[in-house]
Amino acid sequence: MDFGLVLQTDPPASAVVGLMRRAERNGFRYGWTFDSAVLWQEPFVIYSRILEHTEKLTVGPMVTNPGTRTWEVTASTFATLNDMYGNRTVCGIGRGDSAMRVAGRRPNTLARLGEAIDVIRDLAEGREATVDGQPVQIPWVKDGRLPVWMAAYGPKALALAGQKADGFILQLADPFLTEWMIKAVRDAAADAGRDPDSVTICVAAPAYVGEDLDHAREQCRWFGGMVGNHVADLVARYGEHSGLVPEALTAYIAGRSGYDYSHHGRTGNPDTAFVPDEIVDRFCLLGPAEAHIEKLQALRDMGVDQFALYNMHDAREATIDAYGAAIIPALTD
Repeated sequence: MDFGLVLQTDPPASAVVGLMRRAERNGFRYGWTFDSAVLWQEPFVIYSRILEHTEKLTVGPMVTNPGTRTWEVTASTFATLNDMYGNRTVCGIGRGDSAMRVAGRRPNTLARLGEAIDVIRDLAEGREATVDGQPVQIPWVKDGRLPVWMAAYGPKALALAGQKADGFILQLADPFLTEWMIKAVRDAAADAGRDPDSVTICVAAPAYVGEDLDHAREQCRWFGGMVGNHVADLVARYGEHSGLVPEALTAYIAGRSGYDYSHHGRTGNPDTAFVPDEIVDRFCLLGPAEAHIEKLQALRDMGVDQFALYNMHDAREATIDAYGAAIIPALTD
């Protein structure tokens, strides 16, 4: 199993670079960041510094979207980083939540997302693609490589990930839901004539190592609110009892009243009071190192290739070090 570290690009950028360097020293192979231009600093600028100050770390957004930047700009940015540092990027992409809504726009349609996945990959790898009806090719790309991993929750999005994406990003660590969604992605890949095992599976969730579960839950409760945004979209689209989305995912948002993106992804978010302890425990990894190892082994056994650790809480360095000392070695030996 691979491990990734997920950060917000809060200033100063030097702190983000420092945590990514610490992560690489502790055995993490991927460095991810949020991508929301209004809420945080521009990640692609910071990726250049991370790549310069690490040796093997692969970096990318968790996640970008097809609407914030034009597709040729996104592809060229990845291709430039790869040319400078040697194919060490990955494009995590989704419909767009905070990046679009904070700017007053709606998330992108799945049709637009599916088209963008193909175009961005093709351009970044040097192939011709059609952008707004115009054939485009980046002439200076040589031996470029850009895996595109798609974030998804709902049935149509899961199907699209299986049909087109190189990897699937699931932003929660509940074993029941993970197993259900992996099956949906791999079934869609098989139906599309692809090798289902060729789709990399990445589970992303907060992790907090320690004995004080009450404190750990409060530090990670924000995550249930963030996931709740996507669940609310699914309920609006499919209905709460449609059978298309597991009730285990939809039931907990009944008490959700609203969401303020100024607190997005942050400890102490006042809009997450509706998230019960049970959901925090199911969606996140909490407790002593042994509890993390047990849950990660279960996820690995059902086909998860990478665990990406959201590290937005009051023990960022300690969590990275705890994973490096005990947890990563137990899952990679």
